[in-house]
Amino acid sequence: MTSFSQLVNQFDPDRPFEAPANWLQGRTVFGGLSAALSLQAVRLVNGGQLPPFKSAQVSFIGPVTKAQTFNTSVLREGRSVTSVAVDCMSGEELALRTTLLFAHPRASRIRHDSWECPSVGGPSEHQTLELDRRVAPACAYNFEMRPAGGSLPMSGAENPELLMWVRHLDARDIDPAVALIALADSLPPAAMTCFTTPAAISSVSWTIDLPQPAMVGEWFLINSFSQQTQEGYSVQDMEIWDESGLRVLWARQTVAIFA
Repeated sequence: MTSFSQLVNQFDPDRPFEAPANWLQGRTVFGGLSAALSLQAVRLVNGGQLPPFKSAQVSFIGPVTKAQTFNTSVLREGRSVTSVAVDCMSGEELALRTTLLFAHPRASRIRHDSWECPSVGGPSEHQTLELDRRVAPACAYNFEMRPAGGSLPMSGAENPELLMWVRHLDARDIDPAVALIALADSLPPAAMTCFTTPAAISSVSWTIDLPQPAMVGEWFLINSFSQQTQEGYSVQDMEIWDESGLRVLWARQTVAIFA
């Protein structure tokens, strides 16, 4: 079993990347890994010249079933913000297209935060979720998950919300933004809480924003809520807090539902 730390430290954007079996999600590579490696590719290609990672727009175009290559290009380099595009190829086919924004902090007198961390106990107060091998993809076993509220996948819930403490089993010495992107995609889509039997799902698009530069952490509280599901697509909001109650990521994802 190849850990996240081993995988990222061995990654070379100049060579085709073959994902180990424990990082697959059905027939494709775990989407969070492909997005995280897109950021890692930019970091390795551009070195320390970039500002802190700020935002990303990810389009999941096709399944990753062959060796991946990551082609990066700087779209614009401004005084404060740099935009970089990454095309992730599966063999000769485009599988993932990502636009990454890197931004220096700006001095501003305007400051407010209307988002509050859910009032739940810390990770030590909750039990580890035992994954169901009939439905859990291989990639899920690279994380430890502890439900802290909401509903569980395939529970036939009326409330399509997931609320869990999650951590990497091994993310030592990995850039915190790279680790955070992979962790942000660790939970199944929130709409799966409404399922009563297994069915396929597929991410279509993903928008990610970081309020401040990512910092090293172990446990993170992920809240994912399906705002609307109709005509075979779910739109979900996702938020992540660290153990101190600081919100570290906000995201919105469109997911295709085959149920």
